[in-house]
Amino acid sequence: MKIALQYVSDSTGKTKSVQVSLTDWEKLMSKLNTYEHTLKIKKDLKEAFEEVAQLRNSKATKQTLNDFLDEL
Repeated sequence: MKIALQYVSDSTGKTKSVQVSLTDWEKLMSKLNTYEHTLKIKKDLKEAFEEVAQLRNSKATKQTLNDFLDEL
């Protein structure tokens, strides 16, 4: 994705900010939301697999799928 940037400088020439068009901003925000959603799914899956590993190593009584679904 190619984005046209406009740099805003102070009186000494030091860059203070960057501007992007509204269209480019909306595209960036859409991509960011997609990436954040993907990262959340990956994090949730990692936690789920860790829980499964803990349950497999545990001697505790395990909940059946039917009991789990009944709780929903």
